[in-house]
Amino acid sequence: MDAISLEQVCKSFGEVRAVDGLSVRVPTGSIYGFLGPNGAGKTTTIRMIMNIIHPDSGSIRIFGNGSAGCVKTRIGYMPEERGLYRKMKVSKVLAYFGAIKGLKANELSRRVPHWLQRIDLANWANKKVEDLSRGMHQKLQFAVTVINDPDLMILDEPFSGLDPVNQDLLKDIIHQMRNEGKTIVFSTHVMHEAERLCDFILLINKGKVVLDGRLDEIRSRYKSGAVSVELEGDTSFIKTLPIVKGTESKGRRIEIGLSANADPQDLLKALVGRVKVKAFEVKMPSLHEIFVRLVARPEQVRRGKDNAEDS
Repeated sequence: MDAISLEQVCKSFGEVRAVDGLSVRVPTGSIYGFLGPNGAGKTTTIRMIMNIIHPDSGSIRIFGNGSAGCVKTRIGYMPEERGLYRKMKVSKVLAYFGAIKGLKANELSRRVPHWLQRIDLANWANKKVEDLSRGMHQKLQFAVTVINDPDLMILDEPFSGLDPVNQDLLKDIIHQMRNEGKTIVFSTHVMHEAERLCDFILLINKGKVVLDGRLDEIRSRYKSGAVSVELEGDTSFIKTLPIVKGTESKGRRIEIGLSANADPQDLLKALVGRVKVKAFEVKMPSLHEIFVRLVARPEQVRRGKDNAEDS
């Protein structure tokens, strides 16, 4: 059973179509990224999943149920707009929300210090929330979301405001949760976050699907048109090769841009015998590059599985 399934979901606000015919299935036990620029429809989609707002049409099911309210104890939701009681002490806030989610006192006495230690806020347990930095507040909000050990976590822009060290801290926790069989859905407009974290992605723009599927399969469908090489010998001839569009030196390596439909193996053949090839890597395109390629040419914006032959 999928953790989440959406079928032809639409939502408009006045004349603005925020979500337009969205269909997606989130497998249980996966990390699923909702990606896209600001205003793409990510938060609207998450709010519909959480039953905060209702779709104009289409259906949404959570663990096979027609409403998040039916399985609310199995869901942890971290909204884009953070909301914690600023005058309360950090440990009290965590205990308060844990109690709301049904945890008993003996369980809270174990989980509260555990989570404060895990998010590196143990020394701030008796400080007021208002004394926390933005990043600390963000980590506390995450702990509030997951303290009841939900089966499904829905996180709206969970890494905004975090420095790289604390981003890695939360990502490590999310990976461990996935390994325990939990399902994590998070939204972001920062593509490289998803590349490091996700099993599956949904890339949307203006409420429509651009790409949807397993991350490694999506990246394998697209050619970057670039090869990274490390060579010994006179490399000046490379720019004159008919299949080469341009070159750029990057330390010991040279990044070679290939013309459309060029085969990297033809480049390798042209190099062998003229220079010593110490490294040869066909570069995979980043999600950012794929997204820009598709959105820059609207006529090509459609599901990635239909685009393999075009790339």
